[in-house]
Amino acid sequence: MRLLISGGGTGGHLMPALAVAQAFRAEEPDAAVLLVGKAGGPEERLVPRAGFELETIRIQGLNRDAPLKNLALPAILPAALRRGAAILDAFKPDVVLGVGGYASVPALWSARRRGIPYVLHEQNVQPGLATRMFATGAAIVCVTFPSTRLKAVRTAVTGLPLREGFSRREPRVPPQTLFVTGGSQGARNLNQAVWSALDGLLGRFREVIHLTGRQGAAESVRLQRPGYRPYEFNPDVAGLLREADLVVSRAGVSTLAEITAVGLPAILVPGSFGGGHQEANARSLVEAGAAAMILDRELTGERLLAEIDSLGEERLRSLAAGSAKLGRHAAARQGVRYLRGAAR
Repeated sequence: MRLLISGGGTGGHLMPALAVAQAFRAEEPDAAVLLVGKAGGPEERLVPRAGFELETIRIQGLNRDAPLKNLALPAILPAALRRGAAILDAFKPDVVLGVGGYASVPALWSARRRGIPYVLHEQNVQPGLATRMFATGAAIVCVTFPSTRLKAVRTAVTGLPLREGFSRREPRVPPQTLFVTGGSQGARNLNQAVWSALDGLLGRFREVIHLTGRQGAAESVRLQRPGYRPYEFNPDVAGLLREADLVVSRAGVSTLAEITAVGLPAILVPGSFGGGHQEANARSLVEAGAAAMILDRELTGERLLAEIDSLGEERLRSLAAGSAKLGRHAAARQGVRYLRGAAR
């Protein structure tokens, strides 16, 4: 069986792709696996490190927040589709997995035109444009959240495929270690709130672990002090979550899946970009009793400290229990099962 996995451009799309690739290789060690992603994306570094072959495509997505950035699309898209077709024809997959985002489009477009079966995974509560474009031709659409709706399409709730290491644990109450992350690319407003409240946070926690992203690296070094552990990037998020008792985070779906797989309470600060899909993700956890939420426009260091102080021991235990109920650990293996079925 030959599997092509299409998507990338951000860690949120890439990490589930790698999780499925690893699960597939564990079951079929001699099978061929090819990942197709965005030129210049994190896949150029992480896919070869994970031991998989990679092809890249120069492509950009539709930018709803800055429409002028879409002016180059008429020139970029046709070349990207031709490149996707060439990769598909050379590799000759039995089945294609699309993990969402604009980087998945060229290979999926070619797969549909050539009658090659494909499976989709939709990460967010609100289906993205790529999923909506290709859902009707998919063998099945695997979704992360039960509340995701796609009309007249076969769906299966699998959760988000995760790499190994995200295992359930009981967080300490009262919490001793705070983990803050803005996702794979960082979050400027979240970083600023943490830095402005850093003395207060260090007075409440033994340690503050902070994934800043590249844009926060220089400032975090300047603010070094005992108990504050900033990282521009750390691939061992599972290891960091094993230390954490409370999480403050953006609401990208990969991060939410990792938090709930471990069973940690969280304060979510969803980004306002991309049509508000992170807010929908966050509200699904809030409604399930797994997290509290601060809207990005309301976030300040003072508000962050107040929200942390409002979480008494009983509420923290309740949020942890709600988080653990949402955690899923078999999504990658389920995805492989659906891929195998589609290939037949």
